[in-house]
Amino acid sequence: MPMEAQPAIAVAANQLAGSISSNDMSLMGLFGHADIIGKIVITGLLMISILTWAIIFDKWIKLRRLKNRAEYFEERFWSAGSLDGLYDKIKRPGDPMQAVFVSGMKEWRTAQDKGLFLNPVSRANVQSRIDRMLQVTIGREMAMVETWMTFLASVGSVAPFIGLFGTVWGIMHSFIGIAQAQNTSLAVVAPGIAESLLATAVGLVAAIPATTAYNKFATEIGRYGARLDNFANDFIATLSRNLEDARGSSAAPAASEGEVAWRRK
Repeated sequence: MPMEAQPAIAVAANQLAGSISSNDMSLMGLFGHADIIGKIVITGLLMISILTWAIIFDKWIKLRRLKNRAEYFEERFWSAGSLDGLYDKIKRPGDPMQAVFVSGMKEWRTAQDKGLFLNPVSRANVQSRIDRMLQVTIGREMAMVETWMTFLASVGSVAPFIGLFGTVWGIMHSFIGIAQAQNTSLAVVAPGIAESLLATAVGLVAAIPATTAYNKFATEIGRYGARLDNFANDFIATLSRNLEDARGSSAAPAASEGEVAWRRK
């Protein structure tokens, strides 16, 4: 190697080391010195993380509200003097449990208005139709409750790999810079590696809360769905029991007028 080339290489290496050593090693400094791909990855992960936390707080508030409303409506349901009276008080369903009750009572009243309870065959068909209506309503309401759950699951599984991509990309460019500078000192290597690992750290920051929240919310939603199923079964049993009472007693004309008495047996 010519003698005049050696001072040039030494000067270039010293300039590179000096510029890197003077870099800001804070998180903002590392982000500022990342290339365009690294900045896109980190910015995207930060936006995903913010959206994830917004969904977590929204889900937590909504599930807590649904639980409180379910407890309140179940208390009203069990203490109601008649199901028709309770149905008339509900102007618009405010939660999934009320929606299930309203859909069943609407089908019940339609059958009463058509006189379908007078025929044993049509009576069995009405009960089966009410049961299907309740299940359809439960499915529709649970689909709304489960909104954004797929997003949380996707973030929990994909975000670490997005961060890993940013890390691999950054490390690759760091080694290219090291090869060009022909300097493997720690002052040259450390900043580039730190910038690369920042993407993985941000990816984990987004993935860990999303995975934890998904597991927690999935359990609570499953319990709420089971609660709706139990309520629907109690509702069907109540309607069937009162129908049998009305058919086997002299109160059948009153029942046909739409007054369904609530009894606990």
